[in-house]
Order: sequence, then C-alpha cells, then structure tokens
Amino acid sequence: MEVFFLGTGAGIPAKLRNVTSIALKLLEERGSVWLFDCGEATQHQILHTSLKPRRVEKIFITHLHGDHIYGLPGFLSSRSFQGGESDVTIYGPKGIQTFVETNLSVSQTYLKYRIHFVEVSEGIVFEDEQFRVEARLLEHGIASYGYRIVEKDRPGVLLVDKLKEAGIPPGPLYKKIKNGEDVTLEDGSVITGSQFTGPDIKGRVVTILGDTRFCEASKELALDADLLIHEATFAAGEEGLAREYYHSTTTQAATVAKDAKAKMLCLTHISSRYDRDAWRTLVGEAKEIFPMTDIAEDFKEIVIPLDKEE
Repeated sequence: MEVFFLGTGAGIPAKLRNVTSIALKLLEERGSVWLFDCGEATQHQILHTSLKPRRVEKIFITHLHGDHIYGLPGFLSSRSFQGGESDVTIYGPKGIQTFVETNLSVSQTYLKYRIHFVEVSEGIVFEDEQFRVEARLLEHGIASYGYRIVEKDRPGVLLVDKLKEAGIPPGPLYKKIKNGEDVTLEDGSVITGSQFTGPDIKGRVVTILGDTRFCEASKELALDADLLIHEATFAAGEEGLAREYYHSTTTQAATVAKDAKAKMLCLTHISSRYDRDAWRTLVGEAKEIFPMTDIAEDFKEIVIPLDKEE
C-alpha cells in the first residue's frame, strides 16, 4: 500500500504544486488504484509517473470545489482512449453525477466503460472482504467529506516449522490451515488452523480529509490511523483567517493527529503564498505538536508497510 501525491496545492495550479489529487496504490492488495479528488490537470501529472489510468477502479471526491474536480472529465475520457475498459465507481457529494454526466454529454464523449455513482453520506460508503471506507462530514463552505480507509486484518503467518514438527508434510492442506480451517488428517485426527498460524496481521488505516476547519470529525476519522493526510492551507498564527475561509493551519492539523493518536501526519493543500523555502517552516510548526509530521509535494510517495510482527 502506497500513497502517491499527484497534486498538493490549494485553490489554483501553481508552478510548484498542482491542485489536489491523491492516488492510493493498492497494486499488491487488489491490482488497482483509488484516486482521492481529481483536480485540474491530474491526467497531466499521471503522465510523469508509472501509474496506469486503466488501473483506477474507484474515485473518491471529497467536495465539489473546482480545484478538486475539474480534472475528472479529462481523466475519464483519456482513460477510455488509453485502454481502460473496466467499470469505474465515483463516490462524492450530491451533484457529482450531474457534473460528470453534463461534461461528458456536452462534449459528446464516449467511454468504453460504465461509470457507477455513489452519492456519499455519513457512514460506510464501501465495504468488501478486503477494505472498508467510512465517510464523515467535515466543516467547509460546502459539503466536504473525509474518508477513513480501513484494510481488514489478514490471517497470520503460516508456522511451517511447527507443521513439519507435527509431521504434516507440505501440500494442499497448508492452504486450508493458512485460512484457519479445521483439517482432518489421514489418521483421523483433526487439527485447528489457528494452532499453526501466527496472530492475525493487523490491517492498515489511512485517513484522507477534504478541505475543513479544525473539527471533531477529523479526529474521529483519524483515530489510530497509520497515516493522516490533513490539509494545512495556512501557517500557524493564521487561525482567524483559516476559520474565515473554512480551512486549517499546520498546528491545527498536528493537534488532530496528536489527539487521534495517529502514527504519521502528512500536510497537504498548501497555499501558493508559501514558497519552497517556507515549507520547512510549515513542517516545523506542526512538528512542535506532532513530531511524526511530513509535508506533501507533487510526486511524493509514502509507503505504508504491513506490521508482520508475531
């Protein structure tokens, strides 16, 4: 599982930062990529990476401000031209379906695949045997959601040495035992799969927030997260301005991470008023509250490893 930042700026494209788009790479887990927001020129950013548009199976939109959605029509169209034929599901606030369908209709764009739309409200918006995604409403000028992506626990490591000691040779039984099933041996004895597997491997949690003021919903979504991605449009000391424009400061983001007991914080949605020299200052402000803080940059990747400790 890797998080890849395609755009990390606020409001409008800038020389150093494109507008918001984040790719959650789940290539090992399910052979796919999930996009979170799709700001203008997201498809251009992808051209500079190894990401394949056809791998994108889900797109989660936090809110309908232009810097988070203007890249959608172009991306969806190009995905079709570039061999994408599998369906795509788009999750977002009320209005996202109208936005996409109107753009595709007016431009007479034909897609080789179907788009499924899920209108987001608070609660679980997606769940299968591998992942669960929960949405919560944040505090912004329009409906803006944060997403909590939870990977479900995996079966523990198969204790091969212990199996061999018990006289069970390698073979098809190992798969059943790995899955935790009860297995009947040739001598009629029954063994329980859990006897020969280590503890379950805890799934990872990634929290990706849309634009928001400092609020309790952010903390709830970020509880014990392996990675919290929080907007930091403004520097410390600009709390009044942040509140007026429905955004957050570096120290507010750090406070959310600290209160939620997250493992790591990454600041994003950085205003173009801050140049490259100022980025270190922004990180320093947050680190005074939450030391495990980093700042996103376009094309930055964060790997989130599994905890395989037994």
